[in-house]
Amino acid sequence: MKNYSKITELTRNTLALVLAGGEGSRLKDLTQWRAKPAVPFGGKYRIIDFALSNCVNSDIRRIGILTQYKSHSLIRHIQRAWSFMRYEVGEFVELLPAQQRLGKQWYQGTANALYQNLDIIRCHVPKYVLVLGGDHIYAMDYRPMIEAHAQSGADVTVGCVEVPRLEATGFGVMSVDDSMRITRFTEKPQQPEAIPDKPDKALASMGIYIFSPEFLFEKLIKDNDDPLSSKDFGKDIIPSIIADNHVQAYPFVDENGEPSYWRDVGTIESYWSANMDLCSIQPELNLYNNDWPIWTYQAQMPPAKFAFDDEGRRGEAIDSMVSSGCILSGARVKRSVVFSGCFVHSYSSIKDSVILPHVEIGRNCRITKAVIDKACVIPPNTVIGENRADDEQRFCVDDHGIVLVTPDMLGQNIHSVR
Repeated sequence: MKNYSKITELTRNTLALVLAGGEGSRLKDLTQWRAKPAVPFGGKYRIIDFALSNCVNSDIRRIGILTQYKSHSLIRHIQRAWSFMRYEVGEFVELLPAQQRLGKQWYQGTANALYQNLDIIRCHVPKYVLVLGGDHIYAMDYRPMIEAHAQSGADVTVGCVEVPRLEATGFGVMSVDDSMRITRFTEKPQQPEAIPDKPDKALASMGIYIFSPEFLFEKLIKDNDDPLSSKDFGKDIIPSIIADNHVQAYPFVDENGEPSYWRDVGTIESYWSANMDLCSIQPELNLYNNDWPIWTYQAQMPPAKFAFDDEGRRGEAIDSMVSSGCILSGARVKRSVVFSGCFVHSYSSIKDSVILPHVEIGRNCRITKAVIDKACVIPPNTVIGENRADDEQRFCVDDHGIVLVTPDMLGQNIHSVR
């Protein structure tokens, strides 16, 4: 087993900054009342819990979270779930909302978000600055990446993962030499460059950067002074520094050298698919790994309950995840994720669906390939996911046929607690 004593010393001097202010508009109505990192995921978590848990499990205990868009539920979650840090021993999770510290503008981009907090970053005197997105699903030990950055002497190290080339149009795509030094970086290219010898794969940025602080400060100031810049790391800062600086790639792989699980859940389809991944017999992302717990806030609720055992009225769940506080009263759930506090009434069936917290589904409903938002009340005899034309008249249906249902679409109170 690797000795992490030296690496732990590096992590103690690392400041993690989690970018959590994005709108997440591709998730459509799921982010109408919440920031993307606050969207529930995996039965009991929020998306941001994965990046934060990676930090804590990697012994990185100095964390700043930059918030902006509709951040109330995100801030409330952070206060409830992540208040166990003790500042007296150098641990903290600080919320850094957009507060117009350097002018009258809100955060203009990912780079500008850090620029507006330069004074706060400097006060912490970090040896390394780890910049993370708060909207990805993965379990990653950051310690080897920090060690690799320190040993390479790089100005910046960028976390990367192999993705299907045709899907790489939504990412920053890089080319590297034999030593994994980045030679080219293109944000969201229309024709992503393939990895040599792997024509169907591209090397994509995970949105994870490790900077040496003085280098970061210099580039943030220079980028802010550039009137043509969009103030973004992937679009502006990373491409601009490759020619004259040492920019290193760090591949996210498992012990066999194969790409590890990492998902950008930025669309309804990718969000649905990532939840469905968890229903596999042996999911690539193992939430049951006691050595790498995913931390979160969870209300005190009773265990899930499955009631009745009559023919046609049997409470059961197959290849599914059912969270605490749920009652399946003579209902059937198959290949689905049911979040906490849901009630599914008799003779109803749910298949290939994601049911967010505190949803009530009436009798004789059939729900297939859907995402049901928090606090929806589905009337009895409702059918979702079987007739696209009918679904499109009431709900949001994406190109893959996944149906998104929100309280607003049902004519219910959209101003309830999100």
